[in-house]
Parts: sequence; structure tokens; C-alpha cells
Amino acid sequence: ETVSVGFEKGVPVSVNGEALAPVALIEKLNQIGAKHGVGIDDMVENRLVGMKSRGVYENPAGTMLYAALKQLESICLDRDTLHYKHQVALRYSELVYNGQWFAPLREGLDAFVNSIQSSTTGESRLKLYKGRCVNAGVTSPYSLYNPEFATFGEDAVYNQQDAEGFINLFGLPMT
Repeated sequence: ETVSVGFEKGVPVSVNGEALAPVALIEKLNQIGAKHGVGIDDMVENRLVGMKSRGVYENPAGTMLYAALKQLESICLDRDTLHYKHQVALRYSELVYNGQWFAPLREGLDAFVNSIQSSTTGESRLKLYKGRCVNAGVTSPYSLYNPEFATFGEDAVYNQQDAEGFINLFGLPMT
């Protein structure tokens, strides 16, 4: 089954073209994902106090939303912002896991993420099959991807010979 999730400024707002309130959206994705075994995670994790524990979690909607947003961000956020967001996400998850929800740092990280989500609007499609959730396409009016710019063939966008300068400059530290 293929499912599409619509986002406005990083917030999920629709499933398969149907606008839904937040709780209804989660319920709908849980129902769809559960049919396909999506979102089951069996892991050994490191607790805050250092001991390891085993947990089995079922979160179809969360798994699908994470995959859909990640796919949308890949075309809407520039390289440096996206890489930094990945670093922020790791620290954010540690704060939340460790019970530091009301920490000023968590609030600051929220402000950062909210500010970069202004262009994260569009639709992600996911293919669900036997527990897997695979990207199946993404569109956005704010997409930074331009197939005419991302070519290795001849084009009128830039001179391919310019790459020689980058190669020389980036190779300097290794010579």
C-alpha cells in the first residue's frame, strides 16, 4: 500500500489528501501502518543510569511520520541546515529521553527547528510492505532540487571545467 502525508511548515496535516486534525491523523496512520507491520522496534537500549534494558515498541504513525518528514526535508532544507538539524535531533532526543523536557536547551532547540521548518511544506509518499516503510516520492513548492542543475552531462547551467578548481582546492590539505 502507498500512503501520502501532507505537511505545512513541518507539521503533518493530511493523509492521502484528506485534511485531518492531529489526533485523527495519528489514528489514521496507526491503522494503515499496523496492517503492514510498520513501526515495530525490538531493541536493547542504554538507560540514563547506564544499565541496558530491552524494549519492544510499536509506533506505526511515528515511524511513518519520521520517514515522510525526513524525505520532505531532504528537498526543502539546504545542506548545512539539514546536517545541523541531524545533530540537534540527537541532542534533543537525549534531553527528552532523560526527562529534561522543561530544560531551557530543549526550548531553544525547539525554536531552532521551528524556524527552519518554514519551507518544509509538501507531500511525501511512502510504500508500506511487510514491516517496511520505503520512500516513494516527494513534492514541494519549496523544493531546492532542480534536475537541470544536478547533472553530470553537458548543460548550460555551469561550466563542467570549473570542477577542476574545486578538486584542486579541496585536495590541497592532502598534498
